[in-house]
Amino acid sequence: MAADALISMGCQLAPLTQASLEALNQLLPPHWSHGNPVDTLGDANADRYVKAVEIASKDPNSDGVLAILAPLGLAEPTEAAQKLTRLAKLDGKPILASWMGGEQVAPGNAILSRANIPIFSYPDTAVRAFRHMWRYSYNLRGLYETPRAVSDTAGSAAGSSEARSLIDRVRKAGRTILTELESKKLLGDYGMPVVQTASGSSEKEAAALAAQIGYPVVLKLLSETVTHKSDVDGVHLNLASDAAVRSAYRAIEASARAKAGADSFLGVTVQPMVKLEGYEIIVGSSTDPQFGPVILFGAGGQLVEVFKDRSLALPPLNTTLARRMMEQTRIFRALQGARGRRPVDLAALEHLMVRLSQLVLELRAIKEIDINPLLVSPGGMVALDARVVLHDPGISEEELPRPAIRPYPSKYVAPWTLKNATPVTIRPIGPEDEPLMVKFHQALSERSVYMRYLHTMSLDFRVAHERLTRICFIDYDREMVLVAEHRTTESGAGEIIAVGRLTRLPGTSEAEAAILVRDSFQRQGLGKELLCRLVEFGREERIQRIRAETLAENFEMQHICTNLGFRLDFAMASGTVRAILDL
Repeated sequence: MAADALISMGCQLAPLTQASLEALNQLLPPHWSHGNPVDTLGDANADRYVKAVEIASKDPNSDGVLAILAPLGLAEPTEAAQKLTRLAKLDGKPILASWMGGEQVAPGNAILSRANIPIFSYPDTAVRAFRHMWRYSYNLRGLYETPRAVSDTAGSAAGSSEARSLIDRVRKAGRTILTELESKKLLGDYGMPVVQTASGSSEKEAAALAAQIGYPVVLKLLSETVTHKSDVDGVHLNLASDAAVRSAYRAIEASARAKAGADSFLGVTVQPMVKLEGYEIIVGSSTDPQFGPVILFGAGGQLVEVFKDRSLALPPLNTTLARRMMEQTRIFRALQGARGRRPVDLAALEHLMVRLSQLVLELRAIKEIDINPLLVSPGGMVALDARVVLHDPGISEEELPRPAIRPYPSKYVAPWTLKNATPVTIRPIGPEDEPLMVKFHQALSERSVYMRYLHTMSLDFRVAHERLTRICFIDYDREMVLVAEHRTTESGAGEIIAVGRLTRLPGTSEAEAAILVRDSFQRQGLGKELLCRLVEFGREERIQRIRAETLAENFEMQHICTNLGFRLDFAMASGTVRAILDL
């Protein structure tokens, strides 16, 4: 029952290592199960049973142990429970128990419960609880795993501006559907690979384009009203001659006019017939009434609604969250390489999903977007088709749905210059900044650390992953962390030279500010500039009061606060100064 329940929920039985099998062979009779689940057999006493649990718990392949006992053999339930309590605290993995037998096992259940070992009356219930525990830890690891940085060229400011202009033109024309050419132009603006596509408005023009592109080609309906071209027989594949192209053009025109109306046909698009050596993927987004934009990933193609192999997530995505979405689908195993095939470039696929996330967050007028199929192979990937639907043009910018999670606030990214003419970029922090934050702390003096935190703090503690994830992976609705980034002249690599933090105090309209500048960049006006920008952010977020705590001997911070209009309250007993600014 436990094994069946586990597998039906998408989990796996841990394969026992050879060392565990040998240890169990020495402990158990020759006819034990020789695998997982471990059957200790009916003649097992309490010592043998608990010893078998201990061996299984130490197997490096397992993430947890479920100990099941039914009072059929020599293992007396109460005695076995008492002996099992010494395994109550396994190193890094949970132990669960299912003592079956009602009143007969009640004393054993009480012993296990007092030892903080979770007890379940049925083993399949225990498996469901384990799956919830695993999913919870899996989600947390995904949230706080440091993602890889995505290239700055993806979704550049120029591409974003062109895409926004395209959306504005379509909405002003009163349309809600982008043509295939417009959809692919939109994807290209955000750095996504699209197949070469041209449009023709006559049979002769389509044939000329096909000859120019090279046979075989694909003809698709060009329309401002039809969203699913295959529904009106608007896709013809593998056309290998001039005659085939002309015939396909006439067929698409006739079918579209008959099934969708005369206004539905604007011509055709012509593109090369891409050899389908790879996997058809669908990535896209649709708008949920409560959560706003939702990102989709899964197996694509014409039967996408039949197989329904897909996962959903809320934007914004980073590379780690994109990988987590892939891992929740069945096609992910194929993408990793199956039946001797080479794996696809998963990192490139992650980056594409991050760009898609960025696109739907920046272009809020998009109601739905599907890239299907996205052809993915070991040699690369390309979007063969795309569909984009906009919100009604009558909906104002303010009324458009907002994302459930506040995206990266790029409006606060701006260049600045130090007093010594060194250029820097001041921007909000991101999850990808953890490695830079480690180097930042390594460059701080003990005095700077003491002045910032009001006490000494070891470097190991400051750069611990668990701590830095809380600093780099923040909720921009609750706090803002600005960093000053400087590009070194030697390598051009970025380095963080200052950090400013503004954190809302729970249950109040107040926030607390803190500034830390690397020693070699102090006295260049950077601390004042960061605090000034945090104050402006506080005003925009309707924070009513900002305060900062400093040591009495931190005259530099007190001077900065005074210049920005803070009042200083001295607490002589504690040797601290509180700076307060009412907004």
